[in-house]
Amino acid sequence: MTTPILETERLVLRAPDASDFEPLCALMADEEVARFIGGVQSPALAWRSLCGIVGHWQLRGYGFFSVIEKESGQWLGRIGPWYPHGWPQPEIGWTINRASWGKGYATEAAGACMDYVFDTLGWDSVIHLIHADNRGSQAVAARLGSSNSGEEVEVPGFGILVDVWGQSADDWRASRKQVKAAPR
Repeated sequence: MTTPILETERLVLRAPDASDFEPLCALMADEEVARFIGGVQSPALAWRSLCGIVGHWQLRGYGFFSVIEKESGQWLGRIGPWYPHGWPQPEIGWTINRASWGKGYATEAAGACMDYVFDTLGWDSVIHLIHADNRGSQAVAARLGSSNSGEEVEVPGFGILVDVWGQSADDWRASRKQVKAAPR
């Protein structure tokens, strides 16, 4: 299977591979990063997670991308379309290493993924499952133009309650046109 490569001004989004294992272990060992996504994972669980992401690509034809900073070649995290068993609908999710927080990488990469799922995969809408206390992810979703639906669901297999954020393809396209047309 050939996976797409997405590029933004500062980032390359590529298929995950074995070289991502060590930085994924560091990401998932960081208590602050893992706080709202099921908690810290041992290397054995991070390996299973990586294999699950690769398998998701094989089974669904899409999945989390590895986010690489163009300038340094550094792996920053994972972002992309995701639809595990039991999810209410397909999602775009994100997890970025703490050293990269506050630099706009999550919004930049997630925006490229929004274009991809609506323009290439043909999705009608997208959600983001975000814990009520996760202000950083809420800010990313809001910058993308998504809003909190007011619905709360339990993440299957994790026992975590999250808010359902999201938007339609039409809303995304309208907001993208406004952003592109706005004077700088």
